Amino acid sequence: MSEFAFELELCAHLESRRPGIVARQLGGSVADPGGRILDVVCVEPGPEFEDRVAITGETIPDAAIESAVGTGRARYWKNAFDCHPERARSAVDRALEIGFFERDHGASAASSREYVRQVARYPDWYDRIVGIENKPDLGRPGDLEAQLRTDVSLALVDAVVLATESYVTRAHLNRIPEAVGVWRVHRDGGDGSDGTEPPTGPAVDVIREPTPLAVDEPGIEPLEFRPGRTGIDVVAPDAKARARRRLAERAYGKGWRTYAFPDCAACRPAESSGATLPHCEWTERVVDAGSECGSSCPGHESVADGVAVDLEAERDRRTAWEADPTGRRRRQSGLDQFG
Repeated sequence: MSEFAFELELCAHLESRRPGIVARQLGGSVADPGGRILDVVCVEPGPEFEDRVAITGETIPDAAIESAVGTGRARYWKNAFDCHPERARSAVDRALEIGFFERDHGASAASSREYVRQVARYPDWYDRIVGIENKPDLGRPGDLEAQLRTDVSLALVDAVVLATESYVTRAHLNRIPEAVGVWRVHRDGGDGSDGTEPPTGPAVDVIREPTPLAVDEPGIEPLEFRPGRTGIDVVAPDAKARARRRLAERAYGKGWRTYAFPDCAACRPAESSGATLPHCEWTERVVDAGSECGSSCPGHESVADGVAVDLEAERDRRTAWEADPTGRRRRQSGLDQFG
């Protein structure tokens, strides 16, 4: 199985069995943004998860959350931000667009300045965050050991897990940090290997439970590796806390259904753990339309209208996340009268 198919099937499995948010391909570093990408992230619900659901289905900009804009008296937007004006303006526009901010038209009209307030207090909505590194074939580990050591030493997430299809030996376990949990993922009988059945979902055996990481303490983030020397940055707890919030918010808005269906008759929607995946009848597996499909593929059969799949509606239907929560619609309709 390709790493792409492995990742999608695992996400579908986790979504069907865990509350909260499942997302994939998110930044997992602090000092070097983009230096580490987490394959899968599971965000467990906190005490005010339902309050977060009621605000918006989108990612709330971090600058808007950190600003001095509150739910009480409206603030002139420029005085509410401690960042570059362009970043502040972008955050205000986006927060207004998704319904986290609203304009106070009375105050704005009286002073010719734009005044805004939060429609709701930012809630304490997430609890544990689990990062999962996917490596179906441990015979081709790549930078696996360095990646996992970075995750453990930084401790941005509460726990780290390695997910694989390979048989896990004692030698494998000895080569990765002891704090990393290990899952062996088994595809069931309907794996499409005979070309007649699409994937219907994997099963997961827990080989080793992960050890909780010290997310509230300073973390060590490796920045560069040289012979005999590794450059590092010590990440303070408050910087980690902000990065965790950004990670949780990004996961909330993005989810894991960030793939497309190719405009090809050979690809049909297929279910894995109840989620719809792009299964190609010609290759007999789940495919990545962005990198594998197109007219150069020998099995390509062009179709004009493409495959009709509404992945956002599926996420809305299958999870606690709501694409367009009632509270947001109520506030937005109230603002429409101002044009």
